[in-house]
Amino acid sequence: MKELISNPELCDECSRCERECPQNAIRVINGVPVYCLHCAKDRAPCLTVCPEDAIIEIDGAIVIMEDDCIGCGLCRDSCPIGAIHMDEAGIAKKCNLCIDQDVPRCVATCPTEALKMDSENILEHKRDKIAEELRRVKMIMKD
Repeated sequence: MKELISNPELCDECSRCERECPQNAIRVINGVPVYCLHCAKDRAPCLTVCPEDAIIEIDGAIVIMEDDCIGCGLCRDSCPIGAIHMDEAGIAKKCNLCIDQDVPRCVATCPTEALKMDSENILEHKRDKIAEELRRVKMIMKD
């Protein structure tokens, strides 16, 4: 299952992810990459509100089937984080995790690895940071 994870601590606001996204579906706001969270299938408001069943789940990604979209905008209006927009033709667009590629383009282009497909890498970074801080505190306590 694909899962896009961000680590805002590593984001340097270069906006490469924004420029590379084929869906124009990611924004960096105050150092935080904002994109579709790909809600669980039973909790995805966009999926449940679509009158044409044009939004489906594929391997953990909530994907808009553009050929089936009628451009009603209900999905856009139902998204709690505003991750869906309408393109010039009136078709709904959002992150699809680049399901046709091994790695999403935002992840491949991120120079600081603030975007990852594996939450374990981010957890490892946080564990290392906490361990480093604990070592520092231990040294202070010794003195």
